[in-house]
Amino acid sequence: MKPATTLPAVRVASSDARDPMLAATNLASQLSHDNLGCVLFFCSAEYDLERLGIALEQVFSGVRISGCTSAGEITPDGYGRGCITAIGFDRRFFSIDYALISELDRFTLQDAQSVIDGLLATCRDARLAPIKGNTFAITLLDGLSSREELVLATLNAALGTIPQFGGSAGDDERLANTHVFFDGQFHTGAATVMLVNTPLDFRVFSTHHMEARSEKLVVTHADAKSRTVYELNAEPAAEAYARAVGVAVEELDRKVFALRPMGVRIGGHYFVRSVQRANADKSLTFYCAVETGIVMTAMEPGSLLDSVRTQIEASERVVGPPLVTIGCDCFLRRLEAELTGVADEVSDFLRHHKVIGFNTYGEQFDGMHINQTFTGVVIGQPDAGYGHN
Repeated sequence: MKPATTLPAVRVASSDARDPMLAATNLASQLSHDNLGCVLFFCSAEYDLERLGIALEQVFSGVRISGCTSAGEITPDGYGRGCITAIGFDRRFFSIDYALISELDRFTLQDAQSVIDGLLATCRDARLAPIKGNTFAITLLDGLSSREELVLATLNAALGTIPQFGGSAGDDERLANTHVFFDGQFHTGAATVMLVNTPLDFRVFSTHHMEARSEKLVVTHADAKSRTVYELNAEPAAEAYARAVGVAVEELDRKVFALRPMGVRIGGHYFVRSVQRANADKSLTFYCAVETGIVMTAMEPGSLLDSVRTQIEASERVVGPPLVTIGCDCFLRRLEAELTGVADEVSDFLRHHKVIGFNTYGEQFDGMHINQTFTGVVIGQPDAGYGHN
């Protein structure tokens, strides 16, 4: 059990206990207080999820709980594995409501509008702060659903000017089953939308550290539904990609994919598209949307730590000393940090800047689904004279 970290308006916690009830009890001992309104957690898929769901509902009776499984955790002590980490929100500073989207492939704009309208009504009723400028959305999606783009674009249209970020749930790199948590149960093939209204200052951000190279690869044959590319530049995709990154086809593995993704240029910015696996037929399956006709650019890493430091420190200059930063950090970024020997330095930075979150199978930012990115929100401290300490 880790020591509690108590901050005004937010408490954060983690536990590496493997027994679900003990882990839940550890979190409750660190988070519970009279004004606890909502808990957001991220947990390893190694837990017995059915038992963990029951335990969380029991120890946080009467408190709304949302969360998902992860491919690594970001705890009060920095990077963690095989554990559970959580944030407890004080209802005097945060009005929070969330909803489950259970049929991702049938999610329409009308559905999205209904969901967002319901969440907005809860936030308005709390009368903590005006909606405009004081509200953001966190989305958590089944990371193996292949429906992120559809759901996010639809939700973004319904959210309007409300900023949104989030991550795709993981399962400790097994790529088998990922889950989101809603009302006492873990769900697959689903998503949660969490709407947060607060009088506190915040800044939603997104950053990646990949830099464009000169090699261009045109997708000449792809199956968008399965995110599989069969041909790049009219030749087998794995062969063209391997040549572009300077390795043999037989050497393509998760390390190569982490260090040499591709990017798609949209509106002057590159959005990373990461390879999930190379297949026996020399096709490539991606973590993000790909379709015939798009042009992809080979990418290579710049400084992973500098990119996230720049964004978080810029956010802190806007909102002041951080109360907490909620972060969604691609698991391939963490793999790169481990491969290049900077994982401890990155972990120390995240701890120092009060980042709580998880390693994802994809990140989300203002309606877009992206890879090898760090997205999140920095929330500032209450003013000394606010009166709710």
